[in-house]
Amino acid sequence: MTLVHRVLPPQPVTSLEEHVDRGGGKGLQAARRVEPEALVAQLEASGLRGRGGAGFPTGTKWRTVAENRSPQLPTTVVVNGAEGEPGTYKDRTILRFDPYSVLEGALIAALAVGADSVVVALKRTFTTEVARVREAIAEVERVGWADGMTLLVFEGPAEYLYGEETALLETIDGRYPFPRISPPFRRGVVEVVETDADAASRSGLSAHVEMAGPGGDSAPPPALVDNVETLANVPRIIARGAAWFRTEGTERSPGTIVCTVTGQVRRHGVGEVMMGTPLREVLDDIGGGPLPGRRIKAVMSGVATGLITADQLDTPVSYESMAEAGSGLGSGGFMVFDDTDDMTAVAAGASRFLAVESCGQCTPCKQDGLVLADLWAKLCRGEGSAADVETIRKRARSV
Repeated sequence: MTLVHRVLPPQPVTSLEEHVDRGGGKGLQAARRVEPEALVAQLEASGLRGRGGAGFPTGTKWRTVAENRSPQLPTTVVVNGAEGEPGTYKDRTILRFDPYSVLEGALIAALAVGADSVVVALKRTFTTEVARVREAIAEVERVGWADGMTLLVFEGPAEYLYGEETALLETIDGRYPFPRISPPFRRGVVEVVETDADAASRSGLSAHVEMAGPGGDSAPPPALVDNVETLANVPRIIARGAAWFRTEGTERSPGTIVCTVTGQVRRHGVGEVMMGTPLREVLDDIGGGPLPGRRIKAVMSGVATGLITADQLDTPVSYESMAEAGSGLGSGGFMVFDDTDDMTAVAAGASRFLAVESCGQCTPCKQDGLVLADLWAKLCRGEGSAADVETIRKRARSV
């Protein structure tokens, strides 16, 4: 199998001029010639699914946001670059190699949902990516691509929670990164509140905030939050069409995916593959395969997904196949463990991460998560019992 380069070019694109020489800008030009509804319909036909982890249909998300537009206040497009899942750094790689496609995709999204601003949300610790995006925005603004549009970079905290889309909106609004109950299509960046006290509230849950709704009858605007890789796919879909996008991948998981491979492999790296490629080939082509004399024991595609075991390594990398294998595709970050690894220690590390990084706003995560972390640590110390294992099974069902 050969790596592909729809989203991740083989070498960094060093300027907007080079981006245009490689065919960039055609998607934005095409988007400006059609009605917003046509853009949404094209995304729906393409079958593009969000590459941030959930795999939600992008066209459906765009349509929902467009239908909840406010007649008074502008919608905001937010680029979610707050990558924090252990074992993945593909979004940072995309931003380093080609921020122009991401910005072009965000501008097209803004046309589709009636937005007048784009916020690129990054972690302040991503200093290289922040600088790269700021430079790219300056170039885009100089040539007039963003006329009538405001482009901003928001630097947020390093917390894992910041990557959750509603927690990200909370942070942009000046609060701590705690997830909201309301999704972005109901509650965006610009908030309509009842009182001055609500406006000053440090808790988005306690503030009395009006919600966006369909039909143009509500004042509050929604927000469209899309992942870096998701938006990087958009310009080529609009320029070349949904049918072209579907020439790669599977029926239910069309296109390509940018994957990260780390752990017990010959090399750590990022590469782009067709959806449906066997996981074994992904590990070989991006990671160089297992270390000499070692045997792969399991692969983890995220701390909240099930393990892919050695006898499942030929599972196709797609949303449907990974789910059928009892795991999930997540954000395409594959951590490889071999026959030298203690999988009890791996489970203990994952449970401790989730317990510490949980928002603590619901009882199962706050209480059961800590119990699970403590029990796994107990097993690692050789102090566990059969009763502890049974408790882990029971508590894991509620988290």
